[in-house]
Amino acid sequence: MFPDITTPKDIKTLIDAFYTKVKADEVIGYIFNEVAQVDWAHHLPVMYGFWEFLLLDNANAYRGNPIQKHVDLHAKHPLKAEHFDRWVLLFQETVDELFDGEKARDAKFRAFAIAETWKPKFDGPFAAKT
Repeated sequence: MFPDITTPKDIKTLIDAFYTKVKADEVIGYIFNEVAQVDWAHHLPVMYGFWEFLLLDNANAYRGNPIQKHVDLHAKHPLKAEHFDRWVLLFQETVDELFDGEKARDAKFRAFAIAETWKPKFDGPFAAKT
């Protein structure tokens, strides 16, 4: 049995492991590495804060507009349902490899909910036009 997600250090462990997979992934890695050209030194701390906000109720950990970043990225390269599905799969796999418990389940649900909410904004008949 694995520990649950309970501390900012746990969030960092999860996010670092997740983005290691993302960077190497054949389906979505190129979006991060080549299209968005993510500055990982900047992006990772922002993601630590985002997930601390969501999972640890740290209201001061994140201030931002994540949807706008993705709208801007979508203008460069269309984001498709399969990209969001892959993101969720990698995230949930990473959680399962490292953690177990209520917060771990919440993390997987929240990733799924984010992807399911965002997919129609970027792919389908009502998607933002590129």
